Amino acid sequence: MTDLTFTLSEAVRLPAAEREAILENPGFGNYFTDHMVSISWSREAGWHDAAVLPYGPLAIDPGSSVLHYGQEIFEGLKAYRRPDGSIVSFRPIENARRLNESAARLALPELPEELFVEACRQLVQIDADWVPAGEDQSLYLRPFMIADESFLGVRAAEKARFLVIACPSGAYFTGGVKPVSIWLSQGLSRAGDGGTGAAKCGGNYAASLLPQQVAAENGCQQVLFTDAQEEGRIDELGGMNLFLVRADGTLLTPELNGNILPGITRRSLIELAEARGHKVEERAVTVAEWRAGVADGSIVEAFACGTAAVITPIGKLKAPEFEIDFGENAPGTLTMSLREELTGIQTGVVADSHNWLTEFVPAP
Repeated sequence: MTDLTFTLSEAVRLPAAEREAILENPGFGNYFTDHMVSISWSREAGWHDAAVLPYGPLAIDPGSSVLHYGQEIFEGLKAYRRPDGSIVSFRPIENARRLNESAARLALPELPEELFVEACRQLVQIDADWVPAGEDQSLYLRPFMIADESFLGVRAAEKARFLVIACPSGAYFTGGVKPVSIWLSQGLSRAGDGGTGAAKCGGNYAASLLPQQVAAENGCQQVLFTDAQEEGRIDELGGMNLFLVRADGTLLTPELNGNILPGITRRSLIELAEARGHKVEERAVTVAEWRAGVADGSIVEAFACGTAAVITPIGKLKAPEFEIDFGENAPGTLTMSLREELTGIQTGVVADSHNWLTEFVPAP
């Protein structure tokens, strides 16, 4: 299964002048590259029909189980153009492993890790001209898997399809890196014990959209979820993990308890912080602890992290009854220092002493 040959169907490419105009200000998720990757799976044949195809609509049967039961998963990773012109990806094997963890939970087939990485490499190589080189820019890759067997019985599908698409991206939040306000969701949860919280599946994100709308109505850019069973225990944001920073340099982050997505950026920041000598506590963290810590000065920074936004400093946590405000202390010094180190590794400005980068396209 790992030695599949990818067939190539060349796309009619967007003219270079139009592509370059897009790359000057791509936004996030607004434009897509010329090609996509597709690999099919069936219980009888396994993984087969690996292909690089022109980007375009999918022909899907209306009875496909993904449309009725939401049997799908996805990943997100980035490709970066380094100063020497080479193109690398950040820890793609970790995305491959997490995809398979999600697949197991959603009763989808596991994809060989090497095949996942090769599929991403194939797309980046053919659409290398779409990888921007500007500050805070990258090519965002979206691998995903859908159950596309046509049937209406409630069971795991016996046919699936894995695809990879890509879009040039700039800063995730409009206005670049600046403190954001987040809204404390009350009465609406993202996940529960025994659910799919630790899987990267669309249903988790669909569940966050209404609370996100409430957050926007209250002037916030993101929403914070707490545990469905334990009131006040912090879960994660709508699409990012959370860290708090104590005055003594200790980092606090909610422990992975089956309800929280195990973020690759989260894990990388823990390793970077520990390498600097910072203590990192992965444990239950509550809103009350956050509130009290800011009040007495023991908690001095907060930030969210994820592939799309990397690290985003948090300025305020807002709720109907109270507000936690870091004021002029946001963004925090450690927040921005970790962000600079991580993005530096990703873009080739800082040495990759952890061997996290995988080269997709060599320097010319």
